[in-house]
Amino acid sequence: MTPRRQRWIVIAGVTALALTSNAVIGVSPAYAERPVIDPAQLPPPSPPGPLEPTEQKNACALPSEAVDAQEVPTAQETLDFASVWPITRGAGQLVAVIDTGVTSHPRLAGLTSGGDYVSAGDGLFDCDAHGTMVAGLIAAQTAPGSGFAGGAPDARVLSIRQSSNAFQIVDNRPEEEKAAEPENAAGYGNARTMAMAIRTAVDSGATVINISEVACVPAGGGVADGPLGAAVQYAVRERNVVVVAAAGNVGSAACRTQNPMTDPVRPGTDPWASFGTIATPAWFDDVLTVGSVESDGTPSPFSLAGPWVDVAAPGSNMTSLSSTGNGLANGVLGTDGVLPMSGTSFAAPLVAAVAALVRAHRPELSALEVVDRIQRTAHAPAEGWNPLVGHGVVDPLAAVTDLVTPAPRAVLADSVALSAPLPPPAPDHRPRTAAATGSVLVAVVLALGLALSIPLRRRGPPQ
Repeated sequence: MTPRRQRWIVIAGVTALALTSNAVIGVSPAYAERPVIDPAQLPPPSPPGPLEPTEQKNACALPSEAVDAQEVPTAQETLDFASVWPITRGAGQLVAVIDTGVTSHPRLAGLTSGGDYVSAGDGLFDCDAHGTMVAGLIAAQTAPGSGFAGGAPDARVLSIRQSSNAFQIVDNRPEEEKAAEPENAAGYGNARTMAMAIRTAVDSGATVINISEVACVPAGGGVADGPLGAAVQYAVRERNVVVVAAAGNVGSAACRTQNPMTDPVRPGTDPWASFGTIATPAWFDDVLTVGSVESDGTPSPFSLAGPWVDVAAPGSNMTSLSSTGNGLANGVLGTDGVLPMSGTSFAAPLVAAVAALVRAHRPELSALEVVDRIQRTAHAPAEGWNPLVGHGVVDPLAAVTDLVTPAPRAVLADSVALSAPLPPPAPDHRPRTAAATGSVLVAVVLALGLALSIPLRRRGPPQ
């Protein structure tokens, strides 16, 4: 996994999104930060529901209907999900889609309700035509005469509506108080409700969680995502759930600033040393963060770079299930025509489908081992990792079947009691003693010789 984040910050932004934009808070260059998880901020278990009274202010989005042809859509053909299906189709996996809700569809037979944090619904209504498209990319079933299907067609979907551009808070506060808490001007949803939705998804038995939503904020500006980080850690580390999230889209009203690319002149530079835009929950270490590529494999121009990006998948001009009727859609109708179904929002569910396939075929792997396997089997860029596509475009067949040596885990050894240090050894005086003794002996011998020679000298020569 790429070098990741270790410093807690505060976030108060929303996660509601449009088809080509994942976040709605402005950015500006600032000093780099790293998040740190505070487990004490994990939201307690509670029934799903909005934190404030809400009401629908905008009309529901109208999907642009697409022809359901025999040809396999480009994204699915590129990743070649069909090559994996003889081995596994994701049966037994429950993928939570934390999004704008998922409308019931004949090709989502395993769809179940996870709750609604936007209104008093059950999560099975998609007014934004977004969550249904995301769910279809994960688990839409195959059908005769149709080339479209989700990557893991036998997986089940748990829908949790967490945001909507059509709803707003019933807000009677003074205008100055409203301005102090930046919310999506177009809709409802924030980092706190996302954290609560993750907790609900985990406690409802999800094995994979897909989050095609992101809040962008300026680095150094302060963003209250403490509960969100705690919820991610709870999912991955405590409950063994794979969490997949979109990297975010640059060019929106919020994510104006693209983060810097890798400097080829200084390949060893820490990618966390400088960036201007934070994307949450994408930047948390335990999240499998997904960037977008075009049909030719090049990074999508809208894909937000960052040191937290892990892998990539196709995300442009997608086709999926329609939130109205029984057919397919390729975007939503806007004032200027069709807004295409493009964004990292739609790259992420393809990777969530890969995670479901791996979990179904290799149930012995932990969530972190699944993430490691997906990264190691991706088609890496020349430099091995870069901030746009991470470790590269995912390969579903390789992720399921390849022999992969797990990355070594850091193990903290138990503390060991140490005995008191030994006293320093006594100084060795033997050389000095030997030298002194030798000197004394020499002096004694000389003295004796001198004493014996005196009588002889006193006698003198004979008379």
